[in-house]
Amino acid sequence: MKKISILLFVLIASLQVNAQSKVGTIDVEYILSQMPELKEAGNQARIYSEDLNAQLQLKVKKYQDLAKVYQDNEMSYNETEKNSKLQELQTLEQDLQSFQQNSNSLVQVRQNELLQPLYGKINVALQEVAIKGSFTQIITINETLAFIDPKFDITFAVMTKMGLQLPEQGK
Repeated sequence: MKKISILLFVLIASLQVNAQSKVGTIDVEYILSQMPELKEAGNQARIYSEDLNAQLQLKVKKYQDLAKVYQDNEMSYNETEKNSKLQELQTLEQDLQSFQQNSNSLVQVRQNELLQPLYGKINVALQEVAIKGSFTQIITINETLAFIDPKFDITFAVMTKMGLQLPEQGK
């Protein structure tokens, strides 16, 4: 009987909590795809990528030219010159590989920089719609939390319960 009473209490409490909650969903990627600014951000990212690719091609050309000079003159080099030229080629090859790896990361970083203001605009509108519509939570279509009403955040209550110091207001 005691277990049934506890179960019934938990069920009623969860129904009351659900009655107070209003959850919505949002497809941020769809909204982003409909923003006219996305085309310009894409163009800027493409130009940046092309610039990095041009730099890479220059490095490849330099490496190929140096390798050809080495092959053409290998027989005329003494041992010290051969080692020096081979070391130079190896260094240039490592530089090429590093540049190639870094450029992929740099393009991704640049795309993120260009998209950040667009996501910011979406977030501002999301906050306004959520507050005006009295939503307590908004979940994205891919099931990440996009908005939660701060009055439902229990972080500081848990910190207080644990005896942890709360941050100062305004920080």
